[in-house]
Amino acid sequence: MEDAAQSQSTPNAAFTPRVFSGIQPSGGLTLGNYLGAIRRFVDMQESGVQTIYCVVDMHAITVWQEPQALLRQTRELTAGYIAAGLDPEKSILFNQSQVAEHAQLAWIFNCVVRMGWMKRMTQFKDKAGKNAEEASLGLFGYPALMAADILAYHATHVPVGEDQKQHLELTRNTAAKFNHDYGVDFFPMTEPVIEGTATRVMSLRDGSKKMSKSDPSDASRINMTDDADTIARKIRKARTDPDPLPSEDKGLEDRAEARNLVNIYAALSDATVEDVLRDVGGKQFSEFKPMLADLAVAKLAPISKEMARLMEQPDEIDRVLGRGANRAREIAAPILHRTYDIVGMLRST
Repeated sequence: MEDAAQSQSTPNAAFTPRVFSGIQPSGGLTLGNYLGAIRRFVDMQESGVQTIYCVVDMHAITVWQEPQALLRQTRELTAGYIAAGLDPEKSILFNQSQVAEHAQLAWIFNCVVRMGWMKRMTQFKDKAGKNAEEASLGLFGYPALMAADILAYHATHVPVGEDQKQHLELTRNTAAKFNHDYGVDFFPMTEPVIEGTATRVMSLRDGSKKMSKSDPSDASRINMTDDADTIARKIRKARTDPDPLPSEDKGLEDRAEARNLVNIYAALSDATVEDVLRDVGGKQFSEFKPMLADLAVAKLAPISKEMARLMEQPDEIDRVLGRGANRAREIAAPILHRTYDIVGMLRST
């Protein structure tokens, strides 16, 4: 991350390097969330760059959420962040709805973003499906809120998966149009950070689909709340093919399930796919799966156990989020005030 900050483009040179990212509390955390996001969040925390991480509960309600379930999931996601290694003293950790500046800046951006940009967002099409006319306005417009989440902190870098690159491009377009329309250089051109093995973890039942908490089959994913026995059982039953593992990466072409399991092993062991295949090439899955199960249990079971402990202390989780929201507001409020000044809105001083 230090290298990313140092190599940022000239337009961002005047901005303090700062990382922002968030995850929706719309269901249980999976291995995909951990390897694709949270573990990288922890690494960035130690980079010397300010890190801000958010439970984006306002995004979650773009589709219906049962209120008590949303409350529980917000705390569970926070517990997952902390159990995985996020330190609320080193990073700013909060839930989105406690910082009103997100929604306030989102309205400004609603008046900057063009309808044509929104209509090109592929995730809306995927989520709304054939019932786009029944989808909420929030679901259609949430990329503007995402832009506000990021730019309320003048974030220079955002760790994202490949599926979020389009939304980050909209954030950059929003910043550029605002700056152009008002003749300022106020918002940075936020850069994506996409790195590491297994940033996109696939289903254990279908290697062509992303591992998802919304998949009706619990066997398709490893939940971060799964105990050691459950983790091991799901890996043993993961779909594979009859061929032995290859010794080179090109041997995984057209073998989606095999590639997925090797990617997971590589990510959990902090190795490259090439290193893993040099060690396991020629092995059958009957031998490789127990190796992966042992590794996954060793890495993930302690996180699951700590999450369970934290969930027994909801008041402490709430205090962590409250303190984080106060710290987040100290950054966001002056940026919002300056935005209002630029736009020409009267406010008390």
